[in-house]
Amino acid sequence: MNETTGGFSSQGLALEAKTLELESLSQKDAIEIGEIALDLGFERGLAIVIEVRLKDWVVFHASLPGSTPKNDEWIARKARVVLATGNSTIYERVLAEEQGIDWYESKGLPEKTHAVNGGGLPLNVKGFGCIGILLISGLPQVEDHLLGVEVITEFLARKGELI
Repeated sequence: MNETTGGFSSQGLALEAKTLELESLSQKDAIEIGEIALDLGFERGLAIVIEVRLKDWVVFHASLPGSTPKNDEWIARKARVVLATGNSTIYERVLAEEQGIDWYESKGLPEKTHAVNGGGLPLNVKGFGCIGILLISGLPQVEDHLLGVEVITEFLARKGELI
């Protein structure tokens, strides 16, 4: 497995996504997810941008010290991948690597507007699929993804929904 993708497998990432499914997702929940990420970012001094969307509606956005407008471009590109596929950006990247294909070519989507780099995670609701997106940019892609997983896990724990 490619070192840039943390040794993930598509099978493991699919199981992770199932584990992170939510019972529901309201605007208030989406903001709380963003606030969890914001708190972790400030605590750790991370130069990241955090965004939470309900489909393509931005309900939470924060640019922490040290982040740049370039991070907003990455966020937008990652969001388009999740909206197009319903999967995390790292899942899409790992699956393409496992299949030995060029993701952009196979999907007919330009790299200029889409990014299969870690940090775009679907907010899946049981029985409904992808209702929202958690987006993080500013760390190496594996760390962006792992921070997103940590944030959703913390949200589920607070709601008593952690499996």
